[in-house]
Amino acid sequence: MINNKKKNKKRKYRLFYLLLLLLVTTLSLSVSSYAWFTTNRLVRVDLLNVNVRAQGGIEISVDGTNWKSSVSVEDIINAKDTYQTNTNQIPTTIEAVSTAGKINNGKIEIYHGNAVNNAVGDYILETTRSVEIQSAEGSQGKFITFDLFLKTNKNTALYLTPESNATYSGDKSVGIENAVRFAFIEEGTTFVGSSLNTIQSMTTNDQSKVHIWEPNYDTHTEYGIENAKDIYNINITNPSESLNYDGVISEISKTAGVTTSTANEATYPEYFARVKVDYYTKNNFDNNIEIFTINSGITKIKVYMWIEGQDVDCENNAAVGNIALNLNFSTNPS
Repeated sequence: MINNKKKNKKRKYRLFYLLLLLLVTTLSLSVSSYAWFTTNRLVRVDLLNVNVRAQGGIEISVDGTNWKSSVSVEDIINAKDTYQTNTNQIPTTIEAVSTAGKINNGKIEIYHGNAVNNAVGDYILETTRSVEIQSAEGSQGKFITFDLFLKTNKNTALYLTPESNATYSGDKSVGIENAVRFAFIEEGTTFVGSSLNTIQSMTTNDQSKVHIWEPNYDTHTEYGIENAKDIYNINITNPSESLNYDGVISEISKTAGVTTSTANEATYPEYFARVKVDYYTKNNFDNNIEIFTINSGITKIKVYMWIEGQDVDCENNAAVGNIALNLNFSTNPS
């Protein structure tokens, strides 16, 4: 009888400790949130749509010779038929990357990141340079990039209309559209009638010609708000003001020991730099936004679209879904 009581007591203690362990584990899982997508979660975002339109007297082209009022994904991919040196890429999925917008040989330096859990529970950030390359279908890569050519008969300011946006296409947003960034490089302008080689080969290393746009800067999910507090130690609300962040400027090895919570310029100036965002727009903004001026003739612009890993909204709960990415250029102020 005494032995049975001892056994029952041991079972109760064992059950208590198991329940306590389960409670601690559950709490740990419920409060853990990370900058970047971590390896124990789906890291890809299914791309639904990309559209680019122009209005107000602008003509648009993917090759500098065939002009339209709008271009589609198919147009961008098929540009290889008449623009063989392009490095357009429209992958079917895009992953978390980061950049401070530094230009090198006419391209923005973009780094693919991966956050890996170490033995003591920290998430170690590892990054590698991701360079756009020419491919048969244009479907490779971690981010979207393509060349556009705009034609106008006078010097004019260029605007983004409210039809320009990053939107979630599912039933309920998970917040991934709030971590999207766009960038534009003004590659150059030449006169109408220039040779096709001259038009297509325009490029620049002028840093002042790089412009970064952050759509939906004011909108965050509850998980993005939690992530901002846990990783960056900042308190935000929904809606919020625009937030500063530090983009990746070089490759980071696992052995460097950079944790997601210390991934900033102050701690690692060799790996990160404060990002200069040129244009901010709220979710569902309703007025045209001036971006830069294009001169009379044909202007080449290199466009980038990506998921910014250093954004507070780039966390595991947002790591799945369909997004639509749209650009609509205009020469009209309103």
